[in-house]
Amino acid sequence: MSLRKYGKQDYRVAVIHGGPGAIGSVQPVCEEISEYCGVLEPLLTERTVEGQLNQILDTLGKNVKGPATLIGHSWGAMLVYIFAARYPELVRKIILVSSGPLEEFHADGIHENREARLTAGEQEELERIRLFFSGPRRGNPDRMFARYGALMEKADSYAPLELHADDRLFSYEVYSRVWPEVLEMRKRGLLFEMGNSIRCPVTVIHGDYDSHPAWGIRAPLDKLIPGYKFYCLHNCGHTPWMEKYARARFYRILRQEIMNGEE
Repeated sequence: MSLRKYGKQDYRVAVIHGGPGAIGSVQPVCEEISEYCGVLEPLLTERTVEGQLNQILDTLGKNVKGPATLIGHSWGAMLVYIFAARYPELVRKIILVSSGPLEEFHADGIHENREARLTAGEQEELERIRLFFSGPRRGNPDRMFARYGALMEKADSYAPLELHADDRLFSYEVYSRVWPEVLEMRKRGLLFEMGNSIRCPVTVIHGDYDSHPAWGIRAPLDKLIPGYKFYCLHNCGHTPWMEKYARARFYRILRQEIMNGEE
């Protein structure tokens, strides 16, 4: 299974999960917004950035007539940014939710900030997970990767709700292949440079408690994208739809940004 479809047949919106490898994680968003629009959720299993771009390209080519609105979360936000630069004619708008930084120096301190929010026991568990991946593995790496993601989610959350999150398809192999490539692109300044090719409207949604600093996306966009929109969600971490105080506003903003010009 490489694609989930939600809502009415006239698909104009695709939601891209983070990770890389956090396959299935944006299912709650897709279900919510499918009440008023057709939604595509490509499950990105390719092990290169180029491969994941091609999966999105294939999804849009087979299911969407005309330019699409692309919503990306975390790494998915960075990926739709890259896609919009590569294929501007296919993109109506991009909505970047909790994006990772686009420049190397804005990424300093993310891991330290996250870990400082964990309890001593959770920090010990995190160290055990790292040892699992650095040594001989006896167990399921995908389940261990999902547990790592759960710890990071806890560190990144302000007031998390108990909502269903599909982590059955999480893939450590995808993460371990794609993320080093992304880091190299960022280090070389390629992510920043791509912004010069983006022609569509850009909207940014970011929580004020997210350990990924908002200026990591705002500072480059200030130089690259005149007139982009920025929404700050107060008392909100990295995953707005899981946040008690930000969830409702997040979905209001999404509807406004998706339906602007469509209704």
